Amino acid sequence: MAKRERVVRMSVEQPLWRALTAYRVLTMIYAVLIFVFGRERYERPWVAVAFLAVMCVWTLATLPKVANAASCTRRFLVADLTVALTGILLTPLADEQARSVDGPTLPSIWTAGAVLAYAIKGGWRWAGFASSLVAVANLVERGSPSRDTLHNVLLVWVASIAIGYVVEVARASERTLARALEIEAATRERERLARDIHDSVLQVLAMVQRRGTALGGEAAELGRMAGEQEVALRTLVAGGLTRPSLVSEDESEGAVVRYVDDPDDEVDADCPVDLRTLLAPRAGAKVTLADPGAPVLLPPPAARELAAAVGAALDNVRVHAGDGARAWILVEDWPDEVIVTVRDDGPGIPEGRLAQAEGEGRMGVALSIRGRLRDLGGTAELISVPGQGTEVELKVPRERGTHGGR
Repeated sequence: MAKRERVVRMSVEQPLWRALTAYRVLTMIYAVLIFVFGRERYERPWVAVAFLAVMCVWTLATLPKVANAASCTRRFLVADLTVALTGILLTPLADEQARSVDGPTLPSIWTAGAVLAYAIKGGWRWAGFASSLVAVANLVERGSPSRDTLHNVLLVWVASIAIGYVVEVARASERTLARALEIEAATRERERLARDIHDSVLQVLAMVQRRGTALGGEAAELGRMAGEQEVALRTLVAGGLTRPSLVSEDESEGAVVRYVDDPDDEVDADCPVDLRTLLAPRAGAKVTLADPGAPVLLPPPAARELAAAVGAALDNVRVHAGDGARAWILVEDWPDEVIVTVRDDGPGIPEGRLAQAEGEGRMGVALSIRGRLRDLGGTAELISVPGQGTEVELKVPRERGTHGGR
């Protein structure tokens, strides 16, 4: 079945845009209330009314523009800052005493919203540019600036630059986290492919090599070629298949990570599967299955992976213990975990052989068994005594297994 692509976006700056939207509306109301309660002091109140009307219409009409970084274009930022600067410079025209009494400007603290939009959109450099223009406009409006004016100008300048810097750091952190998740997803996909390849292609190539060498003649040459391809394929699997990162498609939407979901893992995810039905085909003349009388229920992904790990253990018995070796599968269903033990009567595994096999690229135990159990949140323990056979104990926790190891 075709795989489905799932996109996960991570954006720590999105809450800042929501906060900015609320800030612009609240400060718009605040600026209007300042005029309403102090209208008697304005020499030309019609100037204040005209500007505040424009500011209110502009604020409400442009709320979608400050919903996210993609909507907040440079053209909007320039227009928004122009409205704020115009309001500051019109203040002496509406209130001639504003300079002498150090009163509020017409837009009041609404101006900071325009500066903050620059900070969130473009970082600390854009914030420094916008706050500097606001500072110049305030100094021009005051004529002879007071200590309070200088204090307010400096506060807006420092705060906006600090917020812009925090936004830049947050974006860099998002990209780093997205890259880490991308690598983790690629690693899991590589291990899954390696398990599937080991359970099928590599086993066939190894069998062709052994049979060809035993038959001799032209079959021996075929076996030699199969052996070479087996080595090449093992090297490819062990070397990794990490794809380029996809974390920066659209930074305005936050960091982007793509996962590939297999729909089969989600079909009937809430309908448990009886593990015994998956293990039953493994039983035969040389393999004995002992399981509980009641169903051993696990989610489909967990049941399939556990059954595949058991199959990989039996493949190892057949390949390394010889055709005459017998194997036993014991299934234990406990309240908190499911335990499956695979035991054989073969010659056992010499000490250090597993580490040597992994170094040669033979990842059967590491990937097909331990890798599967690790993905399920479980463990795989291998006990082998030379001359006394090998025992593999597979444990899957109920809580993790219930969610398919996701």
